[in-house]
Amino acid sequence: MKLHRNLALAVVSALRSVFEENKVAAKTLEESFAKNPQWGKRDRAFVAQTTYEIVRWRRFLSFAAQSENTWMLFGAQLIRNGVELPDWSEFSDLNPTQIRANLTKNEAIAIEKAAIPTKNEGDSEIGEISRAIRESIPDWLDELGARELGENWDAEIAALNQEAPVFLRANTLKISRNELRNRLRDEGIETQIVTGLPDALHLEARRSLLHLSLCKDGFFEIQDGASQFVAPFLQAESGQKILDACAGAGGKSLHIAALIGNRGHLVSCDVDAKKLGELRRRASRNSISCLETKSPQMVELSGQKFERILIDAPCSGFGTLRRQPDLKWRLSLDFLWNLQQKQRQLLEFYAPMLQSGGKLVYATCSILPDENERQIAWFLGRNSGFELESQKIISPVKTGFDGFFMARMGRR
Repeated sequence: MKLHRNLALAVVSALRSVFEENKVAAKTLEESFAKNPQWGKRDRAFVAQTTYEIVRWRRFLSFAAQSENTWMLFGAQLIRNGVELPDWSEFSDLNPTQIRANLTKNEAIAIEKAAIPTKNEGDSEIGEISRAIRESIPDWLDELGARELGENWDAEIAALNQEAPVFLRANTLKISRNELRNRLRDEGIETQIVTGLPDALHLEARRSLLHLSLCKDGFFEIQDGASQFVAPFLQAESGQKILDACAGAGGKSLHIAALIGNRGHLVSCDVDAKKLGELRRRASRNSISCLETKSPQMVELSGQKFERILIDAPCSGFGTLRRQPDLKWRLSLDFLWNLQQKQRQLLEFYAPMLQSGGKLVYATCSILPDENERQIAWFLGRNSGFELESQKIISPVKTGFDGFFMARMGRR
Protein backbone atom coordinates (compact mmCIF):
# COMPACT_ATOMS: atom_id res chain seq x y z
CA MET A 1 0.00 0.00 0.00
CA LYS A 2 1.09 3.59 -0.61
CA LEU A 3 2.05 5.22 2.66
CA HIS A 4 0.37 8.51 3.53
CA ARG A 5 2.11 11.01 5.77
CA ASN A 6 -0.63 11.01 8.42
CA LEU A 7 -0.32 7.22 8.82
CA ALA A 8 3.47 7.46 9.15
CA LEU A 9 3.03 10.14 11.82
CA ALA A 10 0.53 7.91 13.64
CA VAL A 11 3.00 5.01 13.70
CA VAL A 12 5.82 7.25 14.94
CA SER A 13 3.56 8.74 17.63
CA ALA A 14 2.51 5.29 18.82
CA LEU A 15 6.13 4.09 18.93
CA ARG A 16 7.18 7.16 20.89
CA SER A 17 4.44 6.46 23.45
CA VAL A 18 5.57 2.83 23.82
CA PHE A 19 9.33 3.34 23.87
CA GLU A 20 9.73 6.76 25.51
CA GLU A 21 6.64 6.99 27.72
CA ASN A 22 6.40 3.26 28.57
CA LYS A 23 2.73 3.13 27.60
CA VAL A 24 0.82 -0.02 26.68
CA ALA A 25 0.74 -0.46 22.90
CA ALA A 26 -2.90 -1.60 22.73
CA LYS A 27 -4.08 1.38 24.77
CA THR A 28 -1.98 3.78 22.69
CA LEU A 29 -3.45 2.48 19.44
CA GLU A 30 -6.98 2.59 20.85
CA GLU A 31 -6.51 6.27 21.68
CA SER A 32 -5.04 6.96 18.24
CA PHE A 33 -8.02 5.39 16.49
CA ALA A 34 -10.47 7.32 18.66
CA LYS A 35 -8.77 10.59 17.61
CA ASN A 36 -8.94 9.66 13.92
CA PRO A 37 -12.44 8.29 13.21
CA GLN A 38 -11.99 9.11 9.52
CA TRP A 39 -9.49 6.27 9.08
CA GLY A 40 -10.81 3.28 7.21
CA LYS A 41 -10.31 -0.38 8.03
CA ARG A 42 -7.11 -0.64 5.95
CA ASP A 43 -5.62 2.50 7.54
CA ARG A 44 -6.23 1.22 11.07
CA ALA A 45 -4.89 -2.21 10.18
CA PHE A 46 -1.74 -0.70 8.70
CA VAL A 47 -1.04 1.52 11.72
CA ALA A 48 -1.68 -1.32 14.18
CA GLN A 49 0.29 -4.01 12.34
CA THR A 50 3.24 -1.75 11.57
CA THR A 51 3.41 -0.51 15.16
CA TYR A 52 3.21 -4.01 16.62
CA GLU A 53 5.80 -5.48 14.26
CA ILE A 54 8.31 -2.71 14.96
CA VAL A 55 7.69 -3.15 18.69
CA ARG A 56 8.03 -6.93 18.33
CA TRP A 57 11.31 -6.76 16.38
CA ARG A 58 12.76 -3.64 17.96
CA ARG A 59 16.06 -5.15 19.03
CA PHE A 60 16.66 -7.01 15.79
CA LEU A 61 15.97 -3.88 13.75
CA SER A 62 18.17 -1.81 16.05
CA PHE A 63 20.95 -4.34 15.57
CA ALA A 64 20.52 -4.18 11.80
CA ALA A 65 20.62 -0.39 11.72
CA GLN A 66 23.28 -0.16 14.47
CA SER A 67 21.11 2.32 16.34
CA GLU A 68 19.16 2.11 19.58
CA ASN A 69 16.64 4.58 18.14
CA THR A 70 15.78 2.58 15.04
CA TRP A 71 12.09 3.41 15.39
CA MET A 72 12.90 7.13 15.19
CA LEU A 73 15.08 6.65 12.10
CA PHE A 74 12.46 4.43 10.55
CA GLY A 75 9.71 6.96 11.21
CA ALA A 76 11.75 9.83 9.83
CA GLN A 77 12.39 7.86 6.65
CA LEU A 78 8.69 7.15 6.27
CA ILE A 79 7.68 10.76 6.72
CA ARG A 80 10.42 12.10 4.43
CA ASN A 81 10.12 9.63 1.59
CA GLY A 82 6.59 8.29 1.72
CA VAL A 83 8.02 4.98 0.58
CA GLU A 84 6.16 1.83 -0.31
CA LEU A 85 6.16 -0.50 2.68
CA PRO A 86 5.83 -4.29 2.71
CA ASP A 87 2.42 -5.54 3.73
CA TRP A 88 3.08 -7.12 7.14
CA SER A 89 0.05 -9.37 6.72
CA GLU A 90 1.90 -11.21 3.94
CA PHE A 91 4.40 -12.50 6.50
CA SER A 92 2.25 -14.89 8.53
CA ASP A 93 5.42 -16.72 9.58
CA LEU A 94 7.39 -13.57 10.24
CA ASN A 95 10.99 -14.14 11.30
CA PRO A 96 14.30 -12.27 11.17
CA THR A 97 15.27 -13.86 7.87
CA GLN A 98 12.19 -12.43 6.19
CA ILE A 99 12.69 -9.08 7.85
CA ARG A 100 16.27 -9.04 6.62
CA ALA A 101 15.01 -9.62 3.07
CA ASN A 102 13.05 -6.37 3.33
CA LEU A 103 15.82 -4.23 4.79
CA THR A 104 17.68 -1.69 2.72
CA LYS A 105 21.06 -2.65 1.29
CA ASN A 106 22.90 -0.56 3.89
CA GLU A 107 20.95 -2.20 6.71
CA ALA A 108 21.76 -5.65 5.38
CA ILE A 109 25.47 -4.74 5.21
CA ALA A 110 25.23 -3.50 8.81
CA ILE A 111 23.99 -6.92 9.92
CA GLU A 112 27.01 -8.64 8.45
CA LYS A 113 29.45 -6.09 9.89
CA ALA A 114 27.92 -6.22 13.37
CA ALA A 115 27.38 -9.98 13.55
CA ILE A 116 28.44 -11.29 16.93
CA PRO A 117 31.43 -13.64 16.69
CA THR A 118 30.89 -16.93 18.45
CA LYS A 119 33.31 -19.80 18.80
CA ASN A 120 32.63 -23.41 19.65
CA GLU A 121 35.40 -25.71 20.77
CA GLY A 122 37.37 -26.87 17.75
CA ASP A 123 35.67 -24.38 15.42
CA SER A 124 36.99 -21.27 13.82
CA GLU A 125 35.31 -17.98 14.58
CA ILE A 126 32.08 -17.47 12.69
CA GLY A 127 29.62 -14.61 12.51
CA GLU A 128 26.36 -15.51 14.25
CA ILE A 129 23.55 -13.47 15.69
CA SER A 130 22.78 -14.30 19.31
CA ARG A 131 19.38 -15.72 20.23
CA ALA A 132 18.47 -12.55 22.14
CA ILE A 133 19.03 -10.46 19.01
CA ARG A 134 17.54 -13.02 16.64
CA GLU A 135 14.34 -13.26 18.70
CA SER A 136 14.44 -9.56 19.59
CA ILE A 137 14.32 -9.79 23.38
CA PRO A 138 16.36 -8.25 26.22
CA ASP A 139 19.39 -10.21 27.41
CA TRP A 140 17.93 -10.67 30.90
CA LEU A 141 14.79 -12.25 29.43
CA ASP A 142 16.80 -14.61 27.27
CA GLU A 143 18.88 -15.68 30.27
CA LEU A 144 15.75 -16.13 32.39
CA GLY A 145 13.95 -18.15 29.74
CA ALA A 146 16.96 -20.42 29.19
CA ARG A 147 17.33 -20.98 32.92
CA GLU A 148 13.61 -21.66 33.48
CA LEU A 149 12.78 -23.70 30.36
CA GLY A 150 16.11 -25.14 29.28
CA GLU A 151 16.17 -26.65 25.80
CA ASN A 152 12.48 -25.76 25.27
CA TRP A 153 13.20 -22.02 25.38
CA ASP A 154 14.35 -21.74 21.76
CA ALA A 155 11.09 -23.06 20.35
CA GLU A 156 8.85 -21.27 22.85
CA ILE A 157 10.27 -17.79 22.29
CA ALA A 158 10.17 -18.32 18.51
CA ALA A 159 6.47 -19.25 18.78
CA LEU A 160 5.80 -16.21 20.97
CA ASN A 161 7.20 -13.96 18.24
CA GLN A 162 4.47 -14.96 15.79
CA GLU A 163 1.33 -12.88 15.29
CA ALA A 164 -1.45 -14.12 17.54
CA PRO A 165 -4.51 -15.72 15.92
CA VAL A 166 -7.99 -14.60 16.99
CA PHE A 167 -10.30 -16.99 18.86
CA LEU A 168 -13.94 -16.51 19.78
CA ARG A 169 -16.02 -18.16 22.50
CA ALA A 170 -19.71 -18.69 21.83
CA ASN A 171 -21.90 -17.54 24.72
CA THR A 172 -23.86 -20.77 25.13
CA LEU A 173 -26.48 -18.99 27.24
CA LYS A 174 -27.60 -17.41 23.95
CA ILE A 175 -26.26 -19.45 21.04
CA SER A 176 -24.53 -22.69 20.11
CA ARG A 177 -21.10 -22.71 18.50
CA ASN A 178 -22.44 -24.07 15.22
CA GLU A 179 -25.22 -21.51 15.05
CA LEU A 180 -22.73 -18.73 15.79
CA ARG A 181 -20.47 -19.99 13.03
CA ASN A 182 -23.34 -19.93 10.55
CA ARG A 183 -24.43 -16.44 11.55
CA LEU A 184 -20.88 -15.14 11.24
CA ARG A 185 -20.68 -16.70 7.79
CA ASP A 186 -23.82 -14.74 6.87
CA GLU A 187 -21.80 -11.63 7.81
CA GLY A 188 -19.00 -12.72 5.49
CA ILE A 189 -16.77 -13.93 8.34
CA GLU A 190 -15.29 -17.41 8.06
CA THR A 191 -14.26 -19.39 11.14
CA GLN A 192 -12.96 -22.85 11.98
CA ILE A 193 -13.96 -25.27 14.74
CA VAL A 194 -11.28 -25.60 17.44
CA THR A 195 -10.64 -29.19 18.51
CA GLY A 196 -10.72 -29.73 22.27
CA LEU A 197 -12.61 -26.52 23.03
CA PRO A 198 -16.38 -27.05 22.68
CA ASP A 199 -17.29 -23.36 22.51
CA ALA A 200 -14.34 -21.99 20.49
CA LEU A 201 -14.01 -20.74 16.93
CA HIS A 202 -10.83 -19.65 15.15
CA LEU A 203 -11.11 -16.58 12.94
CA GLU A 204 -9.68 -17.38 9.50
CA ALA A 205 -8.71 -13.78 8.71
CA ARG A 206 -7.95 -11.06 11.24
CA ARG A 207 -10.59 -8.31 11.23
CA SER A 208 -12.57 -6.10 13.58
CA LEU A 209 -15.71 -7.68 15.03
CA LEU A 210 -16.76 -5.10 17.61
CA HIS A 211 -19.23 -3.43 15.26
CA LEU A 212 -21.25 -6.62 14.76
CA SER A 213 -24.63 -6.89 16.48
CA LEU A 214 -23.62 -10.45 17.44
CA CYS A 215 -20.82 -8.92 19.50
CA LYS A 216 -22.77 -5.97 20.86
CA ASP A 217 -25.59 -8.29 21.97
CA GLY A 218 -23.27 -10.73 23.76
CA PHE A 219 -23.49 -13.78 21.50
CA PHE A 220 -19.72 -14.25 21.63
CA GLU A 221 -16.59 -13.01 23.37
CA ILE A 222 -13.09 -12.65 21.94
CA GLN A 223 -11.00 -15.00 24.11
CA ASP A 224 -7.79 -16.87 23.36
CA GLY A 225 -7.98 -20.63 23.18
CA ALA A 226 -5.68 -21.16 26.16
CA SER A 227 -7.84 -18.91 28.32
CA GLN A 228 -10.89 -21.00 27.40
CA PHE A 229 -9.41 -24.02 29.18
CA VAL A 230 -9.44 -22.34 32.59
CA ALA A 231 -13.16 -22.17 33.44
CA PRO A 232 -13.84 -25.85 32.61
CA PHE A 233 -10.73 -26.82 34.61
CA LEU A 234 -12.45 -25.36 37.71
CA GLN A 235 -15.10 -28.13 37.46
CA ALA A 236 -17.81 -25.78 38.66
CA GLU A 237 -21.40 -27.05 38.85
CA SER A 238 -24.80 -25.38 38.68
CA GLY A 239 -25.98 -24.03 42.02
CA GLN A 240 -22.52 -23.75 43.59
CA LYS A 241 -20.97 -20.77 45.37
CA ILE A 242 -18.01 -19.71 43.26
CA LEU A 243 -15.37 -17.00 43.65
CA ASP A 244 -13.39 -15.54 40.76
CA ALA A 245 -10.78 -13.86 42.93
CA CYS A 246 -8.86 -11.82 40.32
CA ALA A 247 -11.63 -11.31 37.80
CA GLY A 248 -10.42 -8.15 36.06
CA ALA A 249 -12.85 -7.31 33.26
CA GLY A 250 -14.29 -10.78 33.62
CA GLY A 251 -13.60 -12.98 30.60
CA LYS A 252 -13.35 -16.11 32.73
CA SER A 253 -16.24 -15.06 35.00
CA LEU A 254 -18.50 -14.86 31.94
CA HIS A 255 -17.32 -18.31 30.85
CA ILE A 256 -17.95 -19.80 34.30
CA ALA A 257 -21.47 -18.33 34.36
CA ALA A 258 -22.22 -19.90 30.98
CA LEU A 259 -20.87 -23.30 32.09
CA ILE A 260 -23.11 -23.37 35.18
CA GLY A 261 -26.11 -22.33 33.09
CA ASN A 262 -26.45 -19.01 34.94
CA ARG A 263 -27.54 -20.96 38.04
CA GLY A 264 -25.57 -20.48 41.23
CA HIS A 265 -23.84 -17.64 43.05
CA LEU A 266 -20.73 -16.30 41.30
CA VAL A 267 -18.77 -13.56 43.07
CA SER A 268 -16.28 -11.74 40.84
CA CYS A 269 -13.65 -9.89 42.78
CA ASP A 270 -10.92 -7.40 41.85
CA VAL A 271 -9.03 -4.47 43.35
CA ASP A 272 -9.78 -2.35 40.26
CA ALA A 273 -13.29 -0.90 40.53
CA LYS A 274 -13.17 0.30 36.91
CA LYS A 275 -12.60 -3.24 35.66
CA LEU A 276 -15.49 -4.51 37.77
CA GLY A 277 -17.69 -1.87 36.20
CA GLU A 278 -16.73 -3.16 32.77
CA LEU A 279 -17.47 -6.71 33.96
CA ARG A 280 -20.99 -5.71 35.05
CA ARG A 281 -21.59 -4.18 31.63
CA ARG A 282 -20.37 -7.33 29.87
CA ALA A 283 -22.42 -9.57 32.17
CA SER A 284 -25.56 -7.63 31.31
CA ARG A 285 -24.75 -7.91 27.60
CA ASN A 286 -24.29 -11.69 28.06
CA SER A 287 -27.65 -12.01 29.90
CA ILE A 288 -25.92 -13.21 33.07
CA SER A 289 -27.78 -12.68 36.35
CA CYS A 290 -25.99 -15.09 38.75
CA LEU A 291 -22.95 -12.80 39.07
CA GLU A 292 -22.16 -10.04 41.53
CA THR A 293 -19.00 -7.98 41.93
CA LYS A 294 -17.17 -7.25 45.17
CA SER A 295 -13.85 -5.86 46.36
CA PRO A 296 -11.44 -8.25 48.15
CA GLN A 297 -12.17 -6.46 51.43
CA MET A 298 -15.92 -7.02 51.04
CA VAL A 299 -15.38 -10.71 50.36
CA GLU A 300 -13.11 -11.07 53.40
CA LEU A 301 -15.50 -9.23 55.71
CA SER A 302 -18.45 -11.35 54.58
CA GLY A 303 -16.81 -14.48 55.99
CA GLN A 304 -18.36 -16.47 53.15
CA LYS A 305 -17.03 -19.89 52.14
CA PHE A 306 -16.97 -21.04 48.53
CA GLU A 307 -17.15 -24.42 46.83
CA ARG A 308 -14.93 -23.27 43.98
CA ILE A 309 -12.28 -20.54 43.86
CA LEU A 310 -10.38 -19.36 40.81
CA ILE A 311 -7.21 -17.31 41.32
CA ASP A 312 -6.23 -16.08 37.86
CA ALA A 313 -3.19 -14.41 39.36
CA PRO A 314 -1.43 -11.26 38.17
CA CYS A 315 1.65 -12.47 36.32
CA SER A 316 4.38 -11.53 33.88
CA GLY A 317 2.14 -12.32 30.90
CA PHE A 318 5.05 -13.97 29.08
CA GLY A 319 2.61 -16.44 27.59
CA THR A 320 0.88 -13.59 25.76
CA LEU A 321 3.89 -11.95 24.07
CA ARG A 322 2.38 -12.66 20.66
CA ARG A 323 -0.43 -10.20 21.32
CA GLN A 324 1.49 -7.94 23.73
CA PRO A 325 5.03 -7.65 22.33
CA ASP A 326 5.59 -4.40 24.24
CA LEU A 327 5.58 -6.41 27.49
CA LYS A 328 9.15 -7.57 26.94
CA TRP A 329 10.35 -3.95 26.93
CA ARG A 330 8.33 -2.92 30.01
CA LEU A 331 9.07 -5.77 32.42
CA SER A 332 12.11 -6.26 34.65
CA LEU A 333 13.53 -8.87 37.02
CA ASP A 334 12.62 -6.74 40.05
CA PHE A 335 9.04 -6.46 38.80
CA LEU A 336 8.87 -10.23 38.32
CA TRP A 337 10.13 -10.86 41.84
CA ASN A 338 7.48 -8.55 43.27
CA LEU A 339 4.81 -10.31 41.19
CA GLN A 340 5.83 -13.68 42.61
CA GLN A 341 5.44 -12.36 46.16
CA LYS A 342 2.00 -11.02 45.22
CA GLN A 343 1.00 -14.40 43.81
CA ARG A 344 1.90 -16.08 47.10
CA GLN A 345 -0.04 -13.46 49.05
CA LEU A 346 -3.12 -14.10 46.94
CA LEU A 347 -2.92 -17.85 47.51
CA GLU A 348 -2.62 -17.35 51.27
CA PHE A 349 -5.41 -14.73 51.33
CA TYR A 350 -8.05 -16.67 49.39
CA ALA A 351 -7.29 -20.31 50.28
CA PRO A 352 -9.01 -20.08 53.73
CA MET A 353 -12.23 -19.03 51.94
CA LEU A 354 -12.51 -22.48 50.31
CA GLN A 355 -14.82 -24.85 52.13
CA SER A 356 -13.89 -28.45 52.91
CA GLY A 357 -14.21 -30.63 49.84
CA GLY A 358 -13.95 -27.60 47.58
CA LYS A 359 -11.56 -26.98 44.69
CA LEU A 360 -9.16 -24.09 44.11
CA VAL A 361 -7.59 -23.34 40.72
CA TYR A 362 -4.48 -21.19 40.42
CA ALA A 363 -3.78 -19.98 36.89
CA THR A 364 -1.39 -17.63 35.08
CA CYS A 365 -0.78 -16.63 31.47
CA SER A 366 2.93 -17.22 32.01
CA ILE A 367 5.26 -20.00 30.85
CA LEU A 368 7.80 -19.52 33.67
CA PRO A 369 7.96 -22.27 36.33
CA ASP A 370 8.87 -19.67 38.98
CA GLU A 371 5.34 -18.28 38.58
CA ASN A 372 3.70 -21.66 38.14
CA GLU A 373 4.83 -25.09 39.34
CA ARG A 374 7.17 -23.67 41.98
CA GLN A 375 4.43 -21.48 43.40
CA ILE A 376 2.17 -24.51 43.77
CA ALA A 377 4.96 -26.50 45.43
CA TRP A 378 5.54 -23.60 47.82
CA PHE A 379 1.84 -23.37 48.68
CA LEU A 380 1.34 -27.09 49.23
CA GLY A 381 4.44 -27.18 51.41
CA ARG A 382 2.81 -24.67 53.75
CA ASN A 383 -0.80 -25.90 53.56
CA SER A 384 -1.13 -29.60 54.35
CA GLY A 385 -4.93 -29.42 54.10
CA PHE A 386 -4.67 -29.04 50.32
CA GLU A 387 -3.64 -31.60 47.74
CA LEU A 388 -2.85 -31.27 44.05
CA GLU A 389 -5.47 -32.89 41.82
CA SER A 390 -4.20 -31.88 38.40
CA GLN A 391 -2.12 -29.30 36.61
CA LYS A 392 -2.03 -28.28 32.97
CA ILE A 393 0.69 -26.50 31.00
CA ILE A 394 -0.33 -24.98 27.67
CA SER A 395 2.63 -24.50 25.35
CA PRO A 396 2.42 -22.00 22.45
CA VAL A 397 4.66 -24.33 20.42
CA LYS A 398 2.48 -27.40 20.90
CA THR A 399 -0.96 -25.78 20.77
CA GLY A 400 -0.76 -22.49 18.85
CA PHE A 401 -2.50 -20.85 21.81
CA ASP A 402 -1.09 -18.40 24.33
CA GLY A 403 1.13 -19.87 27.03
CA PHE A 404 -0.88 -20.76 30.15
CA PHE A 405 -0.60 -22.70 33.38
CA MET A 406 -3.31 -23.96 35.70
CA ALA A 407 -3.29 -26.15 38.80
CA ARG A 408 -6.35 -27.51 40.60
CA MET A 409 -6.10 -28.27 44.31
CA GLY A 410 -8.69 -29.86 46.59
CA ARG A 411 -9.21 -29.06 50.26
CA ARG A 412 -9.42 -32.15 52.40
